Amino acid sequence: MQDYRVQQAQVYTDFSGLNALKSQARTDKQAALEQVAKQFESLFLSEMLKSMRKAGEVFAEGNYLNSNDSEFYRDMFDSQISLSMANGSGTGLAEALVRQLGESVPGMAANGEKLAAHKATLADYDRSMPAISPRLPEQIDAVEKVARAVASEVPEVAAAASAEKPVVFESPEHFVSELMPFAEQIGRESGIDPRLMIAQAALETGWGKHMIKGDDSQPSFNLFGIKADGRWGGDAVTITTTEFRGGVAMKERADFRAYPDYEASFRDYVDFLQGNPRYRDVLSSAGEPEVFAEKLQEAGYATDPEYGSKIRRIMNRDSLMTLSMGSGGIKE
Repeated sequence: MQDYRVQQAQVYTDFSGLNALKSQARTDKQAALEQVAKQFESLFLSEMLKSMRKAGEVFAEGNYLNSNDSEFYRDMFDSQISLSMANGSGTGLAEALVRQLGESVPGMAANGEKLAAHKATLADYDRSMPAISPRLPEQIDAVEKVARAVASEVPEVAAAASAEKPVVFESPEHFVSELMPFAEQIGRESGIDPRLMIAQAALETGWGKHMIKGDDSQPSFNLFGIKADGRWGGDAVTITTTEFRGGVAMKERADFRAYPDYEASFRDYVDFLQGNPRYRDVLSSAGEPEVFAEKLQEAGYATDPEYGSKIRRIMNRDSLMTLSMGSGGIKE
């Protein structure tokens, strides 16, 4: 049964029928092609009627019944009669167009019939699942054995790795010797002076003696005091910290980021600076650690008004220079 909206295409003043042809072309290309061919034939007949009318205009001169209004309604009549003729027996032009154009329409044979193998919509594709291999249970068993073997080794590996990472450092020498290799590696990748990163970590953690821990004493490995704001999607710990508000030190509860190890803390420190536009100017001075420390304070990394100068004092201590040189670290 033909869509009534397509039938409206047989009334030349109703354009909704033409829009319906677009929808029909997605599912029934043969019927849509026939309708479009008839529309084209009606245009041809309309032009032919116009030529015939124009040839007889000489006989209408001086006729008081001839006016602009009469010509307007006559053109409307011609347009409708040409459309009716095309949808009737027609002149054969529409059939010829269907034969010619049907060869180039995807999914349609040369005779205008729909090809059975053509996929017009997703519903035409085979969505059945392939047969399950009889060897699948054996493969599942093999995967489970490997998974169990790996799972049995993971706790031992994790425990050994955690044992290598001190939660509290015994001395500044211990702090530098354990963390300088991470600082050097991240420094080579980022261009930030390792000595500056160690100095800032020493300021934030009191040389590793006051590491950030959760209420259950769970270590956070957070060396740079980075808080867990809305941009952080990882683990966090909540502690009481000192912030300066209007130059006055105040105690506040805040969430801080938690990492699996110290290397992750160093890497997140660099990512934190690189991902925040406010530190763009700071990173431009990565090769000048003293300038870097000052710009870090100016950019608002911490609320302590002496934050930059404290980092510089720690960084320039003879003990830090000696310790970092001794660890195979700073190469001037």
